[in-house]
Amino acid sequence: MSDSEYVEGDVNTIEGGDAEYDDDVELDDDIDSDIDDDSDSDIEDEDEDAGNSAAGSLPEKVLTYLARSLARDPEAVVVEAEERGGKVRLQLHVGPGDMGRVIGRRGRTAQAIRALVGVAGARSGVSTNVDIVDD
Repeated sequence: MSDSEYVEGDVNTIEGGDAEYDDDVELDDDIDSDIDDDSDSDIEDEDEDAGNSAAGSLPEKVLTYLARSLARDPEAVVVEAEERGGKVRLQLHVGPGDMGRVIGRRGRTAQAIRALVGVAGARSGVSTNVDIVDD
């Protein structure tokens, strides 16, 4: 469609012709700054010694962070990692009073934890398995 085919009231045109718009907001900058502010530093700072291997460290840190956030006794949370050829098996130990909080009704919380840790593992290029161990 050329300019000669313009029809008055066309919805695909902006009225006012060559008007300059003073838009102070640059969306790309706002989005980038929001992403930078929400970095993974909380997870990384939570437990510096969490992962011995590079592949298993992110899923282990995510599991530790989630379990400590849910538990009434965060100091009792222990995560053990075992890596075998691209797969990471994580064992979560919590205090006796926190087992129900970590598992949730009908295992929904445990299922959500496994999903989030699985995403972290996929980001690291490993398959994950989370076991909640009853001591």
